[in-house]
Amino acid sequence: MEYVQTSRKGEIALRDLSKSFQISGRSLRVLRNVNLDIRSGECLAIVGASGSGKTTLLRILAGLEAADAGKVLIDSEPITGVGNERAVIFQEPRLLPWLTVLENVAFGLEVRGGDARHAKERARHYISLVGLAEFADAYPKQLSGGMAQRVGIARALTVQPEILLLDEPFGALDAMTKLTMQEELERIWRDENVTMVLVTHDLEEAIYLADRVLVLPKNKDGNPKTIEIDLARPRDRSETRFVQYRKDLFREFGLH
Repeated sequence: MEYVQTSRKGEIALRDLSKSFQISGRSLRVLRNVNLDIRSGECLAIVGASGSGKTTLLRILAGLEAADAGKVLIDSEPITGVGNERAVIFQEPRLLPWLTVLENVAFGLEVRGGDARHAKERARHYISLVGLAEFADAYPKQLSGGMAQRVGIARALTVQPEILLLDEPFGALDAMTKLTMQEELERIWRDENVTMVLVTHDLEEAIYLADRVLVLPKNKDGNPKTIEIDLARPRDRSETRFVQYRKDLFREFGLH
């Protein structure tokens, strides 16, 4: 059975978003008055120095953290905690070791009360989409790191979210596997037509995947900066304008 992604909105609006943490009796501000609109079907990459608030912002979007001030709107409605329209992919896929690939991917639908047979049918579709049809009956310990992360992506897509949130999804992979996974993710994002928000430390990854890159300042008195990536897809990492975007982003961080 073939599953086709239905037309979705998936528009995100951040309004005056601020967040601080209390550490050793003092307040540490990580986000200050962030305002941003993320378009339906867009891929936005979030980059910034360590401690700039990248993961905190993603967790607020996911409903896993509450902002101190401001709000997040999805399709003009304020979010309250986690929601079915969002799925999160972490750096570690966090697969259940006693379940097969098929069972892991179907798990999200089944715990929501979905029919087990239907959940497995849909799971098989997304396992095939990420190129693991032959491994549906394998267990997590039998998979490489890249394969396990593909399972995590398939599991997230099986619930058919409007918005896919990714926190350093390829950070633990070797260089060659990471490049392959970036290409696969770009293909899946186009096929599924979801809004995608990606946190990454890899500036080249941000340029390769994103329509726009949000640069968070380490100085909390600074303002976030958004850079449009106006490159045709699929992208060529050696193309002159790609290299120039990379230089421009490196310059944002004082690198050469």
